[in-house]
Amino acid sequence: MNFSLFVAARYLRARRKETVISIITLISIVGVAAGVMALVVALAINTGFRSTLQRNLLKATADVNLEHKDAGTGIAEWQRLIPQMLHIPHVVGAAPVLYGAVLVSGPVQSHFAQLKGVDPQSEATVSDILTASKLEALNRNGLPGIILGSKLAQDTGMMLNANVTVMSPQGTLTPFGDRPSFSHFRVVGLFESGFYDLDDNWAFASLRAVQQILSLNDVVNSIELKLDDIYQAPEVARQAEKIAGERFTATTWQEQSKPLLNAFKSERTVTWITIGLIEMVAALNIFITLVMMVMEKYKDIAVLMSMGARRSQIRHIFMLQGVLIGVAGSIVGLITGYAICYFANRYQLIPLDETIYALKYVPFESTPLDGLWIAGLAIGVSFIATIYPARKATHITPVEVLRYE
Repeated sequence: MNFSLFVAARYLRARRKETVISIITLISIVGVAAGVMALVVALAINTGFRSTLQRNLLKATADVNLEHKDAGTGIAEWQRLIPQMLHIPHVVGAAPVLYGAVLVSGPVQSHFAQLKGVDPQSEATVSDILTASKLEALNRNGLPGIILGSKLAQDTGMMLNANVTVMSPQGTLTPFGDRPSFSHFRVVGLFESGFYDLDDNWAFASLRAVQQILSLNDVVNSIELKLDDIYQAPEVARQAEKIAGERFTATTWQEQSKPLLNAFKSERTVTWITIGLIEMVAALNIFITLVMMVMEKYKDIAVLMSMGARRSQIRHIFMLQGVLIGVAGSIVGLITGYAICYFANRYQLIPLDETIYALKYVPFESTPLDGLWIAGLAIGVSFIATIYPARKATHITPVEVLRYE
């Protein structure tokens, strides 16, 4: 074993006359472990929320949306544009959609909802929420079909195959103003995305049925594009605008979710700074431990130097002590942190109010890369804390220390 490492390990062992130093050493290890554990858990929560909400938002929003620049003008030429959109590289699906705010009336109560009109065949190529069988059910004979979010169905008291009345304020224009229009639908399916706002406020129907209830011709609000690589969205958006013409604009999923994604990015930075302060406290404990140990070991250091130990070896002894504390604390902290994340996520230990947080429980998603960076940071901070005490130890003059021994 390396001489410096051997002596450093011996100095870290508990001895009766060095109880205070041993306790501070233990506190230092616990401090490093607590900082590492807290940072692992905090980043896992941040990553979990960001990834889960991003996945759910991508279910609700297309990778790229092509819309008319004039918000009040629909896209009448959507049937011509869709084949052109499918020729853009990375586009694997394109579907017309029409949105409208409606009131859904059930046996329990009425509930406002966002009704989305879709073409079942095209929607199957872009939807991450609805299965092909549910979309096909929208074209059944009889009453037009409607697919409700699970929470929306629960709130209104609707069940499968029940009839539901849908009222749209955007109805027939009369001399006295708009007259609301009413339509009857049959519930042909329910969906659950895991995102509360979707499940509580969305409903799907065929494009033609939504056009009728909104008293519109064959127009749509937008054309949704599905990509094989979501990070190609900016380039696809540029090409879609070029093909569609200057009257149209295309937005990406990043632009639609920008406030939320920026909030998570800022929160992650704040988390690093806040939990990093715990590591600084642990580093201070290591600094104090080594300073006290240098003072305690003056005679030992003098003896080692008089026996031929080089100053660089003495310096390495105390540096290695700090690094060993950092390594031990990092190992304990990583094991504890990842264990907490695993069990908390697997058993959903922290429930949430869906109406506020949009999720049923706190998701924990820890990554190995985070662990490497966190451990590296903890060990690096521990090493920095050793520099002054280690240099102080090399300034000892053996003759002065051993003169009166």
